[in-house]
Amino acid sequence: MALNLQNITRCLISVSDKTGIVELAEFLSQRNIEIISTGGTFKLLQQNHIKVTEISEFTEFPEIMDGRVKTLHPKVHGGLLAIKDNALHNQQAEQNNIKNIDLLIVNLYPFIETVAKTNDSAEIIENIDIGGPAMVRSASKNFYYKTVITEIEQYQALKNQLLENQNSTTLDFRIELASKAFNNIAKYDIA
Repeated sequence: MALNLQNITRCLISVSDKTGIVELAEFLSQRNIEIISTGGTFKLLQQNHIKVTEISEFTEFPEIMDGRVKTLHPKVHGGLLAIKDNALHNQQAEQNNIKNIDLLIVNLYPFIETVAKTNDSAEIIENIDIGGPAMVRSASKNFYYKTVITEIEQYQALKNQLLENQNSTTLDFRIELASKAFNNIAKYDIA
């Protein structure tokens, strides 16, 4: 049975809960996987001497509106949604300087936790994640080519996949992760 392996060369990391992310990013960097990151995650990785590109440098567009708009960009979603073996997608990506993003690592703003601890509507509103779920949906929709990590508990399984498959992930693994990602987004939206 074919494993339908997809090689990982570029990763976008945007996590609210940073538990274990430095160790994972170090692992990815040691495997020569390019890392792009946002805001606080970028700063943390940079402080830990991990080679990382800030999202605004990658998109060539600044984070704006107090960080509300940073990953809602065609270079991000095109990089996640492009079908690798579609000639038109490849042509349009090249014409628009869209680089492939093979791996997405996202955990969302703590909206559920915020609602549980406060009635402050302004704080609650600011903890509604827009870019994170949008990226998760894009990568999950394109699971045949993309790997999406939405839980810290998945980090070790990702490492195992990359070690066992020479920086690639199997289709079965990507399907399992996409299914969990859609489930996580549904729970988030219901909350």
